Amino acid sequence: MLEIRDLTVAYGDLVALRQVSLSLSEGEMLGVVGPNGSGKSTLIRAITRVVRPRSGAIRLDGRDATRLSQRELAQRVAVVPQNPYLPDAFTALEVALMGRTPHLGLLQSEGRADLAAVRRALEQTDTWHLATRRAGELSGGERQRVVVARALAQEAPILLLDEPTAHLDVGHQATVLDLVRRLCRESGADTRPRAVLAVVHDLTLAAQYCDRLVMLNDGRVAAEGKPYEVLSPEILASVYGTRVWVFPHPLTGRPVVTPMSETFRPAPTKSGW
Repeated sequence: MLEIRDLTVAYGDLVALRQVSLSLSEGEMLGVVGPNGSGKSTLIRAITRVVRPRSGAIRLDGRDATRLSQRELAQRVAVVPQNPYLPDAFTALEVALMGRTPHLGLLQSEGRADLAAVRRALEQTDTWHLATRRAGELSGGERQRVVVARALAQEAPILLLDEPTAHLDVGHQATVLDLVRRLCRESGADTRPRAVLAVVHDLTLAAQYCDRLVMLNDGRVAAEGKPYEVLSPEILASVYGTRVWVFPHPLTGRPVVTPMSETFRPAPTKSGW
């Protein structure tokens, strides 16, 4: 659904991405990880044409993304930005309704199908009870979930999430990521599985929810593969410049990453009490 080949993006003399290549398939959740300033958010901006690449190609369902109109692009790709702007006077319902804009004609009002899609998105993100609340009255976590609802209401086959769990407590982190992962798997008579590219800061969360990981460092792909292939102590030490422990989750078997503290002392065993 999404194919990127040899993508290079620069801000003036600062090169943010250097010949990055990756692919994303229907039904897949791809995590993009890496240190601050490694180019993760720039990748999303390039896909959505917020920034123009210096070179390389981006294809959506086989079509050159640069040849799509803005409306066609929005019908194919929905975005949850890292620091979204929400007009304080807009209600949560009005914010979510913005997601239906790509499906409306000029001066066309929302119909029953649009309102149904928005209600479904608000319910999925546990924000329907906030529908009449104004954005300026919402907490950071509530605002973030409303922004996720706006993206879901767009009903685009590709979701780009830039730190989707920012400002969320652990309960709502699980709610949002469980929902996104479920969207990758579900299909029906009128729907197809989504493809999700998520920039995730928390390496353990990324490992638990993503099918594959791409690790960026200094604008380049430093590693790519299954979470256990990418999140090795050696790769993490090289990319992040710090030592970590990586061990399998006791239930899922997926990697759990924790910093190696110099003050760490092993927990006593039963025989050590």
